[in-house]
Amino acid sequence: MSRPLWFVSFLKNIYPARRSLAKLTRLPLLGGLVDYLFFREDEIYVLPVDGTIQINAPLDGPASTIIPSQLVEHYINSASHHWIMDFCICREGDDCQDYPHELGCIFLGEPVLQINSKLGRLVSKEEALEHARRCREAGLVHSIGRSRWDSFWLGTDPPTELMTICNCCPCCCLWGMVTDLTPRISQKITKLPGVEVAVNGECTGCGICTEGVCFADAILMNDGRAEITSECRGCGRCVDLCPENAISLTIEGMENIQETRQHLDRLVDL
Repeated sequence: MSRPLWFVSFLKNIYPARRSLAKLTRLPLLGGLVDYLFFREDEIYVLPVDGTIQINAPLDGPASTIIPSQLVEHYINSASHHWIMDFCICREGDDCQDYPHELGCIFLGEPVLQINSKLGRLVSKEEALEHARRCREAGLVHSIGRSRWDSFWLGTDPPTELMTICNCCPCCCLWGMVTDLTPRISQKITKLPGVEVAVNGECTGCGICTEGVCFADAILMNDGRAEITSECRGCGRCVDLCPENAISLTIEGMENIQETRQHLDRLVDL
């Protein structure tokens, strides 16, 4: 059953308190309940910004040149139904001043037919691909996977047939609460297998990469040098913004992206 507009407005109003609410999941019983109701068996992959990637694999054929955004294009091309939200609930809830509110999530699969028609619209494959391209051009980062939470707030069923493609900014992204959630939930928002982000000797310790660039707060200054922590989800924003080219993002072997696609196929039945 599709959610009424008052319910969506309620979520927007409480959105600024998300990090405080997320900390409650560290209470053992409550964390287990929240995980079961809203995140059970989910997995969301954060995709690196295409232009930040170094591919550590021989370019010996078309299959070896796959880049992460092509995962998004693959599933848009494969899906029978495509839905674009008219707004990003995260950016509207936080009153984002830096990124467009109108570039909302893309949802794929038959359950999108259950979404309240006042929240967005059914679109063609071509329109969905164009929307994804516009999101990348605006500096937004894709994440893709299955999110039981999205099925809940949208009022769609079953969650195993709805694929989420989020288009996230660093300041207002829902997954900015990963450091506040209980680890059993936060580990479900993950970087692509094989992605490594590293700081090289060119780092001057300017600190730009620590100033609202990383949604997971995964960059610290240590002895006058940037340090990437285990919280990194591999989005690549820091690579793009470093004025000294002191941060690199690599993907070790294109088989990791192929394995990710196989895993997504098992997670979501489009």
